[in-house]
Amino acid sequence: MAANESASGTTAGESVSAAARPKRVRTGCLTCRERHLKCDEGLPECQNCRKSSRTCKRGVRLNFIDTQVKNPPITPPTQEWDIVFQDESREIASEYRGGLGRYAALPQESDHTPETKDEPLYQFSSGVMSTPTLAPQQLPSLQQSLPAENIDSYPAVSQRRPDNSREQHIHSSDNTDTTFTSQTIPPPQASTYNNAKRTLTPPSEDRGPLDSPEELLFMQVFVEEVGLWMDSLDPYKHFSRLLPFASLHEPMLLNAFLACGARHLSLVNPAYHEDKALHYYDDATTRLLEALQNPNRDTVICATTAVILNAYEIMSERPLQRMNHIAGARALIKECRWTAKSSGVGAACFWINVGMELLSCIRFNWQVAWDPDLWGVDMDLSRDIDYGQEEGWTYRLMYIVAKIANFRSSVPRQAESTQHAEQVRLQNRFNEWNRLKDWIDSWNSASPRTLRPMGYLYPHQTSSKSAFPEVWLIKRTSIVARLFYHTGMCLLAQTHPLLSTRAPEMHDLQQSHAHDLCGIVAHNKDRGVASVAIRSLAIAAECLVSRREQEEVLEIFDRIQKETGWRTGFLHKELKEKWGWNNEEQYQQQQQQNMSASLLPLQNFPYQTPNLPPVPPPPSLKQVPRQGIINPILRSADFSAPTHPYQSHYVAPLHLPPKPQYSHY
Repeated sequence: MAANESASGTTAGESVSAAARPKRVRTGCLTCRERHLKCDEGLPECQNCRKSSRTCKRGVRLNFIDTQVKNPPITPPTQEWDIVFQDESREIASEYRGGLGRYAALPQESDHTPETKDEPLYQFSSGVMSTPTLAPQQLPSLQQSLPAENIDSYPAVSQRRPDNSREQHIHSSDNTDTTFTSQTIPPPQASTYNNAKRTLTPPSEDRGPLDSPEELLFMQVFVEEVGLWMDSLDPYKHFSRLLPFASLHEPMLLNAFLACGARHLSLVNPAYHEDKALHYYDDATTRLLEALQNPNRDTVICATTAVILNAYEIMSERPLQRMNHIAGARALIKECRWTAKSSGVGAACFWINVGMELLSCIRFNWQVAWDPDLWGVDMDLSRDIDYGQEEGWTYRLMYIVAKIANFRSSVPRQAESTQHAEQVRLQNRFNEWNRLKDWIDSWNSASPRTLRPMGYLYPHQTSSKSAFPEVWLIKRTSIVARLFYHTGMCLLAQTHPLLSTRAPEMHDLQQSHAHDLCGIVAHNKDRGVASVAIRSLAIAAECLVSRREQEEVLEIFDRIQKETGWRTGFLHKELKEKWGWNNEEQYQQQQQQNMSASLLPLQNFPYQTPNLPPVPPPPSLKQVPRQGIINPILRSADFSAPTHPYQSHYVAPLHLPPKPQYSHY
């Protein structure tokens, strides 16, 4: 009985204590919650805050008790319904100070590999993007567009063993032996890029080193492979040494880097597919388009990202379907007011963009869209540039070659209506040709010794069995400069207003520079100059007349494709047609013509002028290149144009980078 009464009393006491205990409120202020006091939920201020003169904070606080999620449930899809588990924990955590750093990313796994996309996710309403007569080729800076008949699927990268029958002396200006081959790269994991909304990097938050094996691999490939040729004109190596660090807190820039690295891997290693590169590319493009709608955006980051995405499009299998950023990068560069006089990342972006356009115009016989006279290049060749800064001299040479390309593209297709008008035009073009020839000769004489070969051996002096001389240049910028120099001289030999390429003077000039150019490329394996080497070698190869030399050039193109991933198969077809290989009878006739070219007497011209050499009859259409046009891809690459790039996304920025105070190099 006593025990029952005692138990009953204890139960009653606990009931009274529980009833007297204050109930926990859920809508009280955060200030009382921090002080562990019961809030009376008064508005606009509770009684506790009013008495203590504290700020009565309102809101909802979330406590993340368990931040480790493992083995989430997976429900197999059926034909009737789909279930998607979407984890928004990171987005919620990012709203609180320090929350994102404490909430680790959940690795996603999937055995499903999506099909490679052939169409881009973003189609911009720009007139430049929809040019129907242009088709792509796989060259850095000339894949922007090609004649429509050349659209095809390029063959896979050749994996055959190198031909050891020809021993070669290969020079390299840097330690550029690739470490990313099918033997050294581990097999890729199953693709996880089937969610277009997946966030690859934290939104605009500083992060430490790359801790994802996949991201680390792609960034290494970019730095050691793609960044090589993008920095070929930059003495400070922004793309391979500086900008990767900036990308750690700029997701848009980081994803652009990763896209290029992944794309390069897919070119040189068949174990990797382009779907990963496409996902990074689409993510970077989405972020760029969102940034372009923000008037307070960082214009420098946007322009730099567009330049890198442009590089990705150049490496794409079908660049015509991925021309979203070619004109956009140029427009953003102009918006930032970057020119040849800029410094830092502005100079790096300007010169890679201009260089790619110049190579493209040489390929398609176009005029350069950005007038070289507006680049801002210091062309006073008597003014020395600091020792060791050969890039400044390379910039001067690119200006001269751009003027030569414009001169070549303006070759008239038919004679003037009167003899006097034709004579005046020939006089003007002859004077312009001489001015360009004197200009490039003066550059060659005034340039520093470091821009000229360190060694030169004729073919009979080497054991390489090559048909071309062994030309040794030490610095990468020296290689690029000499390639542009010999290309410019070959173009001048092809565009003399009065003499044909069969004239002994022009024939010898063309053959000499073509052989030196081929010798540079044949004995050098620096992958950082591949973009310039491919286009320059194609120009020089057109001039070759020996079957042995022609065959060796095709072997050089195969080697470049195998080492760098750049598609060169289409050049085989084009060069064989120009050499007459497709028609053996035509080839034999061409060989006979080439052997007797130097013995042809000069023609008797019908009229002369005291100030000119004898003038030939008006040339036929077959003897001159087709009339050039302004680069159709970039002629409207300006936000002031009616149909500018990013038409439906662009909003003018409120703040532009300050205009720099320019000085000579």
